[in-house]
Amino acid sequence: MQLVLRKTIDNLGKIGDVVTVKPGYARNYLLPQGLAMSVTAQNMARVEVDKKAEMEIEAETRKKAVEAAGRLAETSVTIPGKASEEGHLYGSVTSQMIAEALAKEGIDIAPKMIELENPIKELGVYEVKIAIDREIEPVCRVWVVSE
Repeated sequence: MQLVLRKTIDNLGKIGDVVTVKPGYARNYLLPQGLAMSVTAQNMARVEVDKKAEMEIEAETRKKAVEAAGRLAETSVTIPGKASEEGHLYGSVTSQMIAEALAKEGIDIAPKMIELENPIKELGVYEVKIAIDREIEPVCRVWVVSE
């Protein structure tokens, strides 16, 4: 079944793309959610208008994301934790703790945006990626120190 997308959908296409999907996916998800429409001249014109509005919103969002990325790249946070004499933490530093430390610095970041490859379990300085946007991932310094 061919449909034109009204919204950008990961792993399927961008707004305005004509895609071929299985009838069940279209009937049960895309059409009821308002994410796609049938391919007609009238619907294509409507999607073009939506596409222009979406592009303007996306440009504004990207501008804000670049500004936030610049602030994050310059920011470093310190997180105290209880540690042994060898420098091993008795717990671990989580993305929630990093988000709270960034909030104290005036930067609001959701914990799910913070990408930790492995839990932080030792004292030291760590470079943590923060996924603000699909393409914008600034690196923030996290200092883990003993209490």
